[in-house]
Amino acid sequence: MNLEDLRKKIDQIDAKLVELLNERAQIVIQIGKLKANGPIYAPDREKKVLQRVSELNKGPLPDKTLQAIWRELMSGSFFLERPLRIGFLGPEGSFTHTAAIRKFGQSVEYEAVLDIRGIFDEVSRGHCDLGVVPVENSAGGEVVETLDAFVDTNTLICAEVFMPIHHNLLANCALKEVQKIYSKPEVFAQCRQWLSATFKEANTIAVASTAKAAQMAAEEKFAAAIGSDIAAELYGLKIICENIEDIANNVTRFLVISKEDARPCGDDKTSILFSTAHKAGALADVLDVFKKRQVNLTNIESRPSKKRQREYYFFVDCQGHRKDEKLIECLSEIKQHCLQLSVLGSYPRNDTLLE
Repeated sequence: MNLEDLRKKIDQIDAKLVELLNERAQIVIQIGKLKANGPIYAPDREKKVLQRVSELNKGPLPDKTLQAIWRELMSGSFFLERPLRIGFLGPEGSFTHTAAIRKFGQSVEYEAVLDIRGIFDEVSRGHCDLGVVPVENSAGGEVVETLDAFVDTNTLICAEVFMPIHHNLLANCALKEVQKIYSKPEVFAQCRQWLSATFKEANTIAVASTAKAAQMAAEEKFAAAIGSDIAAELYGLKIICENIEDIANNVTRFLVISKEDARPCGDDKTSILFSTAHKAGALADVLDVFKKRQVNLTNIESRPSKKRQREYYFFVDCQGHRKDEKLIECLSEIKQHCLQLSVLGSYPRNDTLLE
């Protein structure tokens, strides 16, 4: 077959694909009618669909390509049932915005929120169906605003997202002319070595998001921002230096928050918030219960309480769903050692990078 014949064959396949995709969409509409007022986004179903796509894939397309296509299909499905509204740390061009788009596609509505606590509030009030918030970075550690917001709100985690992060110095002046640099505190921590080696006099100024940093740098002479290539394009800045993060495999974990968590899928994680009495061995008593019940912990963080001196909140991720019998028994026993215990949500375990 010559080039023209092969292109005609592709056109024929494309016509079949469009027909099949719309046939699939008609079934989605029927499902939406049957679900009535039920949740539109089902993380357990999402995981099963993407797993099946990978299992069916025989190549030559890589799994991540097909999964990206299916994420857009699911985004279109949300639109057909009822457009989802998703809050993110704004303005547009932030890393959280990018993570939200890669997770939920182009067919949903996005709302830029000024700070992380605001995202929790918008979800709690029902103004947003879902919110996407950063919780930890492989180089900079936990995002304290997110952990603190869980203490004071009633939102639940329904999914998690992992995304590679590449930081760039953005400005409309030469590198040697930069007098101030805007970005998030966590971003400065992730680029600490590069900043100390490159700048001796420039002031680093913390702001709420990398997109806000880019916005401010675009309005000021001799100012720069650390942010994404998307932010540079959106706010008319030049990329002066690329990939300035200290660790090459820099990854941020984001959480998807909602008013309800996910149904069990068989490969789940549960996040827990608890505080213990201020006495020797209190935390060890709790950890011993996890060990005795053979519940595997995947992460633990602590934050000082804003209500009582010398009291800490502990954030724990463990394997399993809160509806699993083993975890039910474990949490029941742990309560005996805690001043406070809250389940922040159960959700499908994710080990895929959104690129």
